[in-house]
Amino acid sequence: MEDRDLTPLDRLISGINDALRPAASPAGRTARENPAEGIADSDLSGREKTHAAGLMRVNHAGEVAAQGLYQGHAAVARDATISQQMQLAADEEFDHLAWCEQRLTELNARPSRLGPLWYAGSFAIGAVSGLFGDKWSLGFIAETERQVCDHLTGHLHRLPEDDARSRAIVEKMRDEEQQHGDNAIDAGAADLPEPARLLMRWTSKIMTRTAYWV
Repeated sequence: MEDRDLTPLDRLISGINDALRPAASPAGRTARENPAEGIADSDLSGREKTHAAGLMRVNHAGEVAAQGLYQGHAAVARDATISQQMQLAADEEFDHLAWCEQRLTELNARPSRLGPLWYAGSFAIGAVSGLFGDKWSLGFIAETERQVCDHLTGHLHRLPEDDARSRAIVEKMRDEEQQHGDNAIDAGAADLPEPARLLMRWTSKIMTRTAYWV
């Protein structure tokens, strides 16, 4: 069967289908091995578990948002190669999502209840920014991943020192987020103006502070 070019509507429907994957795929089913595999869990105190769960809930919410962001960009990308690159990145982000969900389960916690909101908002942002052209879409990806790497580095400082399982997951995620950002730059990402970067940081703070608790 010959491949056919997807219309924007086809891509939108595909994006909606991908949005349902986190809810449909139970924790534990990933394309790649969990980075925490083989690492013994620590005997964390109740307070440490609550704090670690809050941070991993934030990371899970961020991965839900990443799915929306990449799918939104892919839906309007003009270059098929760039669209494919974003889809591959979204697949890796889905592994991140599942790893975070697995860790939350181990910590007797649940993901953010606002997952659909994180996805829908990010999909809209990705699609709208992508309408300005692929270089700006890539620029948005590059800046997002830069901020995410800073955010994950902060979590490595804030996680309980003995929580080796969470740390292994976050470190692997950070390495791959860095690669996604580098790929966007190599593909021709434009530098975003400073007001856009500030708005992104402000929006990220709202999500992280909310998802820690809800």
